[in-house]
Formats: sequence, structure tokens, C-alpha cells
Amino acid sequence: MPGIASRFRGFLPVVVDVETGGFNPQTDALLEVAACILRMDSFGRLRIAETISFNVNPFEGANIDPKSLEITGIDLESPFREAIPEREMLQRLSLPIRKELKAMECQRAILVGHNSFFDLSFINAAIKRTGYKRSPFHPFSSFDTATLGGLAFGQTVLSRAVQAAGIEWNEAEAHSAIYDTEKTAALFCAIVNRWKILTGF
Repeated sequence: MPGIASRFRGFLPVVVDVETGGFNPQTDALLEVAACILRMDSFGRLRIAETISFNVNPFEGANIDPKSLEITGIDLESPFREAIPEREMLQRLSLPIRKELKAMECQRAILVGHNSFFDLSFINAAIKRTGYKRSPFHPFSSFDTATLGGLAFGQTVLSRAVQAAGIEWNEAEAHSAIYDTEKTAALFCAIVNRWKILTGF
């Protein structure tokens, strides 16, 4: 069995970040989704293998708080946004994850996120709205880098935890799904890899 399957009890960690039109997954729009697929080398160190991202069309009747758009900088009217419906996003997100699950002999993906309940709740809401049946993610379990960052570095805010781990942070690029996902993935890898050095596990 490949190392990553053994390390996480048959789960494949997939780092996810969402940008939204608010805080309520039932009523507020899902606008951006990005995910990092992780791989483990022969020594047991994690790294980012692939990043995928999608701009998402708000579902019909979705609420979008203008303050959320100010924070994320998302321009819903941009001709370059090339947004897709939620169901298509879920299909295109799931395809490479399921491929990796098979290659790594993992049973299911587990979402890794910074305050992961938030990201998972929006993914689950989209799954329910669209009736999507083939989600690769565990429906309620997740790994939270806010908790892990607090344990490893005494920092729960993403920017501070990332910098405490010795990873570069650019505030001007923050709050886009791709940037936040890759930084969250780098933080998760740093914590797992340091634990390997410290404990051998």
C-alpha cells in the first residue's frame, strides 16, 4: 500500500479553499473553489502535486454580500471569469481526485482546510443542491489547519501560521481560492513533514 494511504488510514488528504458570497452555505453563493492534491515521497514527506481551480456561477437565488466581494476582489461581471455551474465544478473537481484515490489505493478523500468546516459545508451544500452522487470527500470528517497551526506554531490565523512555518506570505494575493489553497497546503505539508522528522511517524 502506498505511504500516503498508510499514513492517513486509507484517506487521501485534499486541500480545499472556497470563496463565497457570505457565511451561510445554504443561502450564500459559492464563487470560487480550488484544491491541491498532495503526494508523499519515499521518505514520507508530503508535497503539492497538482492544483485545480474553478470559478463558479452563483446558484439561482443565491445571496451575495457586497462586503464579501470587497474582501475577495471577485468581479462577477468580468469577461475573463469563465464561471461554470456548481454541478460541472463538482464533476471536474472530483475527476482528478478519484484518479488519485485509485492510484494511491486510498478509500476516500478527506478535506483539508483552514477552518475546514466552512469549506466542507459549502462543498456539501453544493452537492445537496445539485444532487451530485459521486463526491470523493468524506461527508463530515476533515483536517483543520487552524487547529494544527495552533498546535504546531501557536498561530491559528492562516497568514500568521504560514509565516511561523517559514513560508512566504503576500497579503496582496490573499483571499483568492488558488492562493489560499496553496498556502494552506504548504502549511499542512510543513506540519506533517516536521512531525515525521521529530517522531519518525
